[in-house]
Amino acid sequence: MGRPASAIIEDVRRVRADGALRPGRLAARFALRPPRRSADETGQRHATWLELFFDLVFVLAMGAVVGRLDHVLVPSLPTLLAAGGLFVVVQFAWAGQVFYDTRYDPDDTQHRLLVLVAVAGAGALTLGVSGAPHSVLLPVGYLVVRGVLLLLYLRARPSSAAAREVATVYLTGFGVGWLIWLASLAVPASVRPAVWAVAMTVELATPWLGLRRLSRSPVDVVHLPERMGQFAIIVLGSALANVLAAVPIHPGPRMAAAAAAAFAIPASVWWVYTTFINTGLALTRLRGGQRYAYLHLPMSTGLLLLGWSLGEVLRQIDANARTIPLALRLILAASLVAWMLCGLGLNWLSARSPGTRRIALTGGGIGAVTAIAVAVPHPFPMLLLVAATLGGYAVLLSRHLVGMAKAS
Repeated sequence: MGRPASAIIEDVRRVRADGALRPGRLAARFALRPPRRSADETGQRHATWLELFFDLVFVLAMGAVVGRLDHVLVPSLPTLLAAGGLFVVVQFAWAGQVFYDTRYDPDDTQHRLLVLVAVAGAGALTLGVSGAPHSVLLPVGYLVVRGVLLLLYLRARPSSAAAREVATVYLTGFGVGWLIWLASLAVPASVRPAVWAVAMTVELATPWLGLRRLSRSPVDVVHLPERMGQFAIIVLGSALANVLAAVPIHPGPRMAAAAAAAFAIPASVWWVYTTFINTGLALTRLRGGQRYAYLHLPMSTGLLLLGWSLGEVLRQIDANARTIPLALRLILAASLVAWMLCGLGLNWLSARSPGTRRIALTGGGIGAVTAIAVAVPHPFPMLLLVAATLGGYAVLLSRHLVGMAKAS
C-alpha cells in the first residue's frame, strides 16, 4: 500500500529553507541521518580510526606500483608513464574518500559498512595493479571504491542545500567517469589504458568544472591538510622501504655511508613538508581544496619515484658499479625537482606571493640537484652530493617558512 497523501505533504513541509530535510518519517524509514563532521573537544576535525584503517590498503597499493619497476635499471618511458598513471589512479581513489570525509563524516553503522566495502575494493585494486591492463581486478576494484563514494554522496545530498550542490557536482562528473570505467571491462586489454585515461580525465576535470559550487562549501582547514600530509608520509615510508630493501644484511662501511645518505634525502623532504604544515601556512586559502590537493598528485608521484631511484642507486653501489646510466640519475633529479616545484606551488597557494627569497631557494635547489645528476656519473659521490644539497635546502627553507609564518 502507498503512503497517505497527508504523510507525503508533511514530509514536504519538513524541508527547511536551506534545503535540508528535517528528521521525520522519511528519514526514519530509510535510516538516514544528515552527515555531520565529527570534531574533538577543541572543535578541530581530525582523522578517525576508520580513515586510518582505509589508508592501510593504499600502502600496499603503492608497493604494487613500485613493483612494476622492479628489476629494471632504466625503465622505458612507457613503463614510467604506466607506473605514474597507475599511481594517479591509486591517489585519486584515496583522495575521493578524503574529500567526502572532510565535509561529512557521520561515523554511523551505514557509513562504516560502506567504507569497509570500499576497503575491499581497494584491496582488489591493489591486487590488480601488477596485472594491469590484462587483469580486470584493477577496474573492478576502482569501480567498487568509486561506487561507494557515489552512494555516500547520494546519502549526503538531502542533508542541506550546500550538500546538495556539492553532491550534484561529484555525482555528475564521477558518475560519468564510473560508467567509462565500467565500459572498459568490455574492451580488449590493449585498449583499456586509453579508456581509463579518458575516465580519469573526466574525473580529474570534475572538481575544476564545479569549482564555483564547491568553493561555496569549503573543506575543513585542519582535516584536509592533515589527511594529505598523512598520504605524503605514507609515500615517504614507501621510499624508505625501498632504501632498506636495497641494503644488504651485513653492509660494509661504504655501503652503510651510502644508506645513511639515501636516508637523509627523504628525511629532508619530510623535514620541509612537516615544517610547512606545522606553520599553519596551508590553512589560509584552502576554500574547496582542489588546488591544494592537485598539487599533491605530481608531488606524491615524484616521491614514489624518488624511493625507487634511491633503491636502484644503492644496488649499483653494492654491485661496485663505476657509473650509473644518465637516465637513472635524471629520474632521481626529476623526482626531487617535482617535489620542489610542488612545494613552491603550495607556498604560493598559501601566500599570494612566496617572495623572491623563496623562489631563489627553489631555483638554487633545482639547479644544484640537476647539475649533480648530469655531471657526476659515479653513484657514491653523486648520492653524497645530492644528500648534502637536500640537507642544506631543508635547513634554509625551513627557516624561511618559520619566518614567513611569524611575519603573517
